[in-house]
Amino acid sequence: MLGAVETRSVSPVFVGRAEELGTLHDALVRAREGEPQALLIGGEAGVGKTRLVEEFAAAARHRGAVVALGGCVEIGADGLPFAPFSTALRALRRELPGELAAAAAGQEEELARLLPELGESKAGRHDEDGMARLFELTARLLERVAAEHTVVLALEDLHWADASTRHLLSYLLRTLRTGRLVVLATYRSDDIHRRHPLRPLLAELDRLRTIRRLELARFNRDEVGRQVAGILAHEPEPDRIDAIFERSDGNAFFVEELAVAAHEGCRTGLTDSLRDLLLVRVEGLPETAQQIARIVAEGGSTVEHRLLAAVARLAEDDLIEALRAAVNASILAPAPGGDGYRFRHSLVREAVGDDLLPGERSRLNRRYAEALETDPALVPADQRATRLASYWYHAHDAAKALPAVLEASVEARRRHAYSEQLRLLERAMELWDTAPDAVRRTLRPVDDAEVYPPCGCDPATTALRYLDLLAEAAVAGRLCGERERALKITKRALRLLEVEDDPLRAAWFWIQRSRLVQGLARGDGWKEIATAQELVRGLPPSEVHAEVLATAAHWSMLHEPGPDALTAAERAVEYARMVGADDIESNARLTLGGLMVDAGQIDAGLGHMYDVRDEVVARGLAAIVGRSHVNLPSVLEGVGRSEESVGILREGLRLTGRMGLRDAEAWIWGNLAESLISLGRWDEAADAAGNAQRRGQTAGPHGSGANCLAFLALARGQVSEAARHLAQGRAAYGPHDPMPQHDLPISWLTIALAAAEGRLADARAELTRTLKAGFPLGTQRYAWPLLLQAATAEADARALPAARDGREQVLDGIFSTVRRLTTHAPVWLAHERWVRAELHRAEGRSTPDTWSEVVAAFEPLSRPYDLARVRYRLAESLLTGAGEDERERATKLLRLAHTVARHLGARPLADAATALGRRARLPLAPAPEPGPAPADPAEALGLTSRERDVLRLVAAGHTNRRIAQELFISPKTASVHVSNILGKLGVSGRGEAAAVAHRLGLFPAEVLMPGPAG
Repeated sequence: MLGAVETRSVSPVFVGRAEELGTLHDALVRAREGEPQALLIGGEAGVGKTRLVEEFAAAARHRGAVVALGGCVEIGADGLPFAPFSTALRALRRELPGELAAAAAGQEEELARLLPELGESKAGRHDEDGMARLFELTARLLERVAAEHTVVLALEDLHWADASTRHLLSYLLRTLRTGRLVVLATYRSDDIHRRHPLRPLLAELDRLRTIRRLELARFNRDEVGRQVAGILAHEPEPDRIDAIFERSDGNAFFVEELAVAAHEGCRTGLTDSLRDLLLVRVEGLPETAQQIARIVAEGGSTVEHRLLAAVARLAEDDLIEALRAAVNASILAPAPGGDGYRFRHSLVREAVGDDLLPGERSRLNRRYAEALETDPALVPADQRATRLASYWYHAHDAAKALPAVLEASVEARRRHAYSEQLRLLERAMELWDTAPDAVRRTLRPVDDAEVYPPCGCDPATTALRYLDLLAEAAVAGRLCGERERALKITKRALRLLEVEDDPLRAAWFWIQRSRLVQGLARGDGWKEIATAQELVRGLPPSEVHAEVLATAAHWSMLHEPGPDALTAAERAVEYARMVGADDIESNARLTLGGLMVDAGQIDAGLGHMYDVRDEVVARGLAAIVGRSHVNLPSVLEGVGRSEESVGILREGLRLTGRMGLRDAEAWIWGNLAESLISLGRWDEAADAAGNAQRRGQTAGPHGSGANCLAFLALARGQVSEAARHLAQGRAAYGPHDPMPQHDLPISWLTIALAAAEGRLADARAELTRTLKAGFPLGTQRYAWPLLLQAATAEADARALPAARDGREQVLDGIFSTVRRLTTHAPVWLAHERWVRAELHRAEGRSTPDTWSEVVAAFEPLSRPYDLARVRYRLAESLLTGAGEDERERATKLLRLAHTVARHLGARPLADAATALGRRARLPLAPAPEPGPAPADPAEALGLTSRERDVLRLVAAGHTNRRIAQELFISPKTASVHVSNILGKLGVSGRGEAAAVAHRLGLFPAEVLMPGPAG
């Protein structure tokens, strides 16, 4: 290694950039106050991005911040997965070892995928949430470290970033909400052509208002003059500044190169090509130094000293002299950390690399690969496989490259770098035909194809097949979000399997295709699942067979629950146990438990689900931990056990938060909102629904949260707000993959909203469409609230003449559906009685006995809003008899309903209770007034309270007999009141009286809204 050396051409004076530096310092101040900051710094190559970051980093350190720098590493045309984050986390670990260890506690195995020093990463099946889980844990790690220390995380050269690094950066910038943290990243703007992979990320981040983007401009003439003066240590002549400014066009790096070239009398500074200038500087070095520069140019962004020595094959003294000459000439520079060398600027490296001959390039890559094979310790362990694969590939040696590329793909998969895994597997497919048969025969699925089931063969002794590569690539594509590429791979595999008698492999690919079709929103995936089922039918048990059955059962549970789904789930559990596929078995048992509950086997089904939850928590199976804490509480809520559901959901939030299961956490928030609504904890429910929308990474939690907020808005009388949330829920689910658990709540809310807005015809149309589609077995939790809302709308509209046409058909449709729905759970039985009571009310034959049964059914269920609504209806029914005992009972019921409605903020129900109490002259406790009441036109006209009630009904078009029924008085008394009103208003008839009432706005519309889903 070199000792201290003198370098030239870097200006000791930091020139310009006052505004940009001010922005960075402002971000640091904001971060110190606990508000995370994110900045993107763009600019052309050589404009001074790195120098700006260095100046800011030095100032930040001076102010007590911890600075962690990480650069994207380029090896040939390849980027190392997560390289800048791994480097930055190592820097944090050096600066704050105790704090980082505490922040990572409990998740070391997962975080070791980014920072191997934390331990061994966990082996096992890879799932849809693996990469997101790693990203979430990384975000939490940074937030925890930055809770007590101001941290600057600087990532350089994003234009070289691998896809996994880009995805992680995007995730961090979108999700970081707390901590004293500044995240800044630099990139070359002149490299970002239309198809550059960084371009979509920049466009995405531009839409985030929390991110500031700085674009570094070139220097003006004055700034160039100050830069040249700093480099030369004296004030240059004006004509020299003019010449350098004109030639460099203000690019800081070219200013440096031209200033040194002019100072040394190099005429190349006046040639047409600045690239020639860079090469002439290199060509001015001694031959051995030029050789070292060429070797370093092909080795990657940074080359370790020992690796360079092995490749250069020079005597130690000659190597040191060559390096010293290159460093003194500011061509090379010691790498951060002092363990290797890099070009002082990537433009010089690119110029030297571009000047290599093709054969020279292949030869250097071979020497790198041979050196690394001989001594793997020459590079960091987490880089070895990727770099070796790149070196052999660019050496054009297929026999060596294929095994190395496959090993690198396994390493990428282990780190959840699925985008890089896919790229490497595609490279392996490219090499497959050119690699010798003898090499291919040595490859084994057990080493290189983890996701592909054995399909009856021994993976330790059977040679790897091309189909195995396609299988691995299909899964990698799905896990990294490249579903289109993955779908093409599965199609290619299935075409190859058309000429082979291998139904298990074909079935496996059809299951992958089903998942991809659903992920691409091109269908519900059933056609592909059914094809897989046919392929495995009659075959002996296997892991593939178990997975096909489990997938079919889960699909049916969501889309068409029933006996067939239950049978498939039972067989999936049986087959998975027989072949020892524990993960498949656990998932199938969760599905089986839910289907058993739907079929009425409530205790047995819940027992299955509780057992799975306990087992997967004990084993630490993150993906199934998330699912069990989503599905089990959902099923509990579906049978009315809301308190029990909330307890499990709270525990689920703790576990998913600790494990980094962000999307499962969002689902849990949505389910928690639903259970809290049932329990009458509406403010908490609104917060939970908002969290579901904020935390969700997929459409499901967004739709669930929107539905809960829509219900709350309707129940509180905020009709326009409810319409907005309903539109959000409908948009979140989309039309491509209909499921009852999504569609039926949307239909229920659609009917409720239409009824609230007086659009009975629209409510009936939605009901007719839903009844025609039917309610599959297991959807009663969604069917009962929907039927209740439809029946309530018909009952509320009974007096409207326009509602008479078609009412009989609607009521018949609801009645016939009620007879077919199951009532195995107390909450379903209570809803069945409620729906029948509303149907009786719609037919004008409601009785206190009917409503008493409904109230009795709801009283033990801990559903205060539902209970308040049916108590209101019972009170209304009791007042029809007008006996003193009935009035006393009605008063108690109405007071209870009114109190609950006011507590919940359910204004329509509270107003309805108040109006009923006023009509019946029942002494409800008056609500506190926020201020002096406005002047009442009715009082100004001299109308008594009872006359006001009568006028309201006159304005609604009611006859004296109907007024008597509504107010619990005789028709004769009603006639007397009408005559008095006409006299006080000075009008001659009922129509004129109604017109006066409407003109004065005496009676705003009152709406009674529906209850939550059961």
